[in-house]
Amino acid sequence: MATVYMIALALALTLAFANATTYKEGEKVLVYVNKVGPYFNPHETYHYYQLPVCRPDKIEHKSLTLGEVLDGDRMALSLYDIQYRMDIPTKTELCKVKYSENDLELLRSAIEDLYYFEFVLDDIPIRGFIGHLEEGGFLPHTHKIYLWVHLHFNIEYNQDHIIYANVTTKEQLPISLDGASTPLEVAFTYTVKWVQTDLTYDQRGTRLRDNSFFPKNLEIHWLSIINSLVLVFLLIGFVVIIMTRVLKSDFARYNIEDEEDTDDLDSDDNGWKIIRTDVFRFPPNKNLFCAILGVGSQFLALATGILLMALAGMFNVHRHGAINAAAVVLYAFTSSISGFVAANMFKKMGGENWVWNINLTSALFAVPFFFVWAVINSVAWAYGTTRALPATTVILLMALWVFIGYPLTVLGGIFGKNYAGTFDAPCRTKNIAREIPSVPWYRSAFAHCAIGGFLPFSAISVELYYIFATLWGREQYTLFGILFIVYGILLSVTACISIALTYFQLSAEDYRWWWRSIFSAGSTGLFVFLYALFYYYKRSNMSGLLQTLEFLGYTALTCYVFFLMLATVSFFASLKFVRYIYVNIKMD
Repeated sequence: MATVYMIALALALTLAFANATTYKEGEKVLVYVNKVGPYFNPHETYHYYQLPVCRPDKIEHKSLTLGEVLDGDRMALSLYDIQYRMDIPTKTELCKVKYSENDLELLRSAIEDLYYFEFVLDDIPIRGFIGHLEEGGFLPHTHKIYLWVHLHFNIEYNQDHIIYANVTTKEQLPISLDGASTPLEVAFTYTVKWVQTDLTYDQRGTRLRDNSFFPKNLEIHWLSIINSLVLVFLLIGFVVIIMTRVLKSDFARYNIEDEEDTDDLDSDDNGWKIIRTDVFRFPPNKNLFCAILGVGSQFLALATGILLMALAGMFNVHRHGAINAAAVVLYAFTSSISGFVAANMFKKMGGENWVWNINLTSALFAVPFFFVWAVINSVAWAYGTTRALPATTVILLMALWVFIGYPLTVLGGIFGKNYAGTFDAPCRTKNIAREIPSVPWYRSAFAHCAIGGFLPFSAISVELYYIFATLWGREQYTLFGILFIVYGILLSVTACISIALTYFQLSAEDYRWWWRSIFSAGSTGLFVFLYALFYYYKRSNMSGLLQTLEFLGYTALTCYVFFLMLATVSFFASLKFVRYIYVNIKMD
């Protein structure tokens, strides 16, 4: 298992890193055009050459990595002729474009939707707006559309490395597209300025982060995290102290009663001790139950691996989609974990049809993901966006699952089944189940799910805002140290709350804690989805069918992953707790 994980890390490392490119003075620097799209719709992107712009007679596409393709990149060589450290101070003509009425209408529509473009120079994204929109007044209302026809490249260098680059619309006014007669011929021009900097190549990631084309929302990040840390530590401390005192009292009372009167034990018992012959009664639908634990364990390993790789500096801000590629590779190679955990628990619970259990485990996430992706990709294909994956990439991903993911799930299942021992419950289970007394509403399953989901959500709610702002703002998340701390807090709070809720449930003489522990903390995913809806409608400016489908579809999948991960943590924490309390009381 460790060998497989190391192979996955090595592959992801290969995908994440690339050798730094060095240049000699006068050497040609390639500029790739990439994509265009509405400023407020991050994932609705189109190829740059879908607009009527300067393009070569024969379009040459760049060979892309898996991560870049998943990120929606579609790079092609541009007409810009830029040499290393060679300024172009006077306007140089890129090309002339003759526009028809249809071309002008397409440009006007793009400018009205605030289309931005993205070029790539030495793996550095360069962004700017296609045109300029002016609106003003009420009566009369003015609506003016302008097209930028000149770009000025500012490129910073240090010795033989390019450190940073951007474009501005300098020394050239845009041309108006209002009432323009057709055919309209437009000349596009550019200039280049090279500037020496003291920043080294290793520091250019910081330069990219500090000069973002998109808005930043990280000014009070550390203060918010410290606030969350204080609240979470208080919560965990409160739960630990209260539970310790209560359990100490319970152990003393039950063991004293056991010594004084063993003949009337059943009549004197109350609370969680009286259900000792039912508390280890296996839950219904063991197959699905164990599959959830298996896939949840896989995603816990996947999330931990991604965060550790990020902390090790394997994901550079100027390497497009490296984290996407690493996630795909790790998902395939960690499939053995899901198979092992699911089959192991299934065998311990007395399950027999382990083949069906393995198939259900393998499909538990893959099938919903494929359905959501198929719908979104079909719509993206109909729109003609770069988010629609090409056939070769789809075949590659399917082959990765068919030839690596699924076989490793089966292999892990075989090992899990063969190395599974007995469940080893500290209490024997009677054949006839005990009647469960009614409970007040605040001890119901709904109340437990509301509490068990809200408290872990409150621990990460601040960080969720920054994750959404960067993920749906097209910038790569870089504060992985903070994210790792929040990840640890989330798991700790989930385990503590699950233990407390399980104790309250058992104290009410309700022994059906198995599925309750799954849903009580797993409901955090529902709270995250509700927050996502709030963010979409109140904190973002995203709109349109494609963007809405992408946001809701992939967010729903993410919340489903939250459910699987936290449900697994919750169950194993509750299981450890239940074993502990029943081992430490005297049995007749």
